[in-house]
Amino acid sequence: MDQTKELVKTIVEGLQEKRGKNIVTVDLSQTSGAICQYMVICEGNTPTQVSALSDSVWDFARKNANEKPLSIDGTQGAQWIGMDYGTVLVHIFLPEQRAFYNLENLWQTRRLYKYLTLIKPV
Repeated sequence: MDQTKELVKTIVEGLQEKRGKNIVTVDLSQTSGAICQYMVICEGNTPTQVSALSDSVWDFARKNANEKPLSIDGTQGAQWIGMDYGTVLVHIFLPEQRAFYNLENLWQTRRLYKYLTLIKPV
């Protein structure tokens, strides 16, 4: 598996660890002019969960893929946190912001992969 796909897998695992909802990866690797190869999009129910999801992605990417984001934006209000890993952009939203921006549907020539929301036993 190439390094970018491995990073995407690791990011998804980090999101699943903190119960991220409606996780989707958008494959833009064959899209001309795209700013990244993959986007990973998910949502959390509250600003606190959105922050926790971002922290989890950071931890998983650092420990499991030896990657740190080039930049992170949106941590103040935690309604939409963007994390730039160069070839992968991560967007963590509150549900209202995700519905408004609708990033999954910006490109017609893309492949979407949806992941199940994992529920851990208590």
